[in-house]
Amino acid sequence: MKVILIEKVKTLGTIGEIVNVSAGFARNYLYPNKLAILADEKNSNVLKDKQKALAKKIDAEKNAALAVKKKLEGITVELIKKVGANGRLFGAVTSTEIAKELEKAGVAIERRLLSFDGSIKSLGTYEVKAKLFNDVVATFNLKVAIDAAKAAAAAEAEAAANAE
Repeated sequence: MKVILIEKVKTLGTIGEIVNVSAGFARNYLYPNKLAILADEKNSNVLKDKQKALAKKIDAEKNAALAVKKKLEGITVELIKKVGANGRLFGAVTSTEIAKELEKAGVAIERRLLSFDGSIKSLGTYEVKAKLFNDVVATFNLKVAIDAAKAAAAAEAEAAANAE
């Protein structure tokens, strides 16, 4: 079944594209969420009429993505986490936590747009990528650190253990 995308769908394509999907996917997901319309002759003619408006919408989204990319490039986000005795985190850093820290820094990004290699389970600096648009990918650094007060307490405990 051929449909015309009205909104950007991550796994299918961008606005205005005609894609081939299964009937169930279109009927149960795309149509109810107003992400696509049936690609019949009438809707294709309507799409041709709205092509300029769609092009403006795509350009606006791309320009917004480029503006966010400029804000993100070179930024370092710092997360303070609890750390065990062996230097490993209690749990892992999630994309939701990174998105919340970015929001505090003044950049609002959906968590599903963020990606990083593997899982973040220890202290250090990691590279995080944000896919903002089809060909717009911003890269920034994530620094996972321990709370300064807890680091000092851990250092004192280690020094006391070495003294004994």
